[in-house]
Amino acid sequence: MTIPPRIAALGGAFAIAATLLAGPVVGSASAAPAATAVSASVSVKSVGNVCYSALPSQAHDTISLIDQGGPFPYPRDGIVFDNREQALPSQSRGYYHEYTVITPGAPTRGARRIIAGEQAHEDYYTADHYATFSLVDFGC
Repeated sequence: MTIPPRIAALGGAFAIAATLLAGPVVGSASAAPAATAVSASVSVKSVGNVCYSALPSQAHDTISLIDQGGPFPYPRDGIVFDNREQALPSQSRGYYHEYTVITPGAPTRGARRIIAGEQAHEDYYTADHYATFSLVDFGC
């Protein structure tokens, strides 16, 4: 299993304590200020925004799995996303990792992904296999 860099950087005990104290991020009012602060500090170019509440439920599931460190449904979940198209802010190789957003009824992984940066809740959603990206806004 691949541990997301943002989880590994926190340290196991801190991550567990934060999860127990704050609870899941989904629908948590206490998570909005931190997520908003992170979103505001991320330099986004050629990327739109999407409200967390507007994402499909399967994207919520994927983001929760990323926050928990897995387990992930597909072996390729957690691999490095190279950002070859330079659609996301330029970072060093290994900064971004990709995760599948399950598409109900699809015989394969489908086209939907969450691309996670190293910062907490620096998540980008793509529904069209990297043609477009939207920075997830956890404050709405």
